[in-house]
Amino acid sequence: MEKFTKFTSRLAPLPIDNIDTDQIIPARFLKTVSKAGLDQNLFCDWRYDAEGNPKPDFILNQPEGRAAQVLLAGDNFGCGSSREHAPWALTQYGFRAVISTSYADIFRGNSLKNSLLPIVVSPDAHKQLFAAIEKDPAATVTVDLAAQTLTLPDGSSVKFPVDEFSKHCMLEGVDELGYILQQEPAIAAYEAARVLTVDTRVVG
Repeated sequence: MEKFTKFTSRLAPLPIDNIDTDQIIPARFLKTVSKAGLDQNLFCDWRYDAEGNPKPDFILNQPEGRAAQVLLAGDNFGCGSSREHAPWALTQYGFRAVISTSYADIFRGNSLKNSLLPIVVSPDAHKQLFAAIEKDPAATVTVDLAAQTLTLPDGSSVKFPVDEFSKHCMLEGVDELGYILQQEPAIAAYEAARVLTVDTRVVG
């Protein structure tokens, strides 16, 4: 995993509530255990017609969508099944963050483990973002995970929540195993002290 850094990006608006993981990546594409190629099937049933041709009116088939690293979604994003392929497909496409007013718990957890930042904003900020995109499709936001701030197109900023462990792992570019490996010196010191204590007790 790469370290999650502050960035500025355009937005890909998808103003649909209750987008579930089967809409993000349909079940027929879950046979793979590799992340490679999942981006091609992201939102497949909305993105392509019956013959497999891109639908020109879908946001990911437009220049604005292809240039965006932030997906602006409706409420309750990522509901449905617990498939980890959903954040895989989103990150493989190039998204680094999703903005919504709420997420399904399992999707949020899977996203954080895969360096996809699920940003929660208030309904007012959410409406403001969609209005800004309507006015200017090239509008941008700035995501600062370290400060936990989202800078809106008008220059104002809002705070977003994230748990400290996930924040640390994303900023350091490590997964849960990587985090444990970072603690190896402390673990080794603890084990050495424990062995010394046991030996002392045996000798005594």
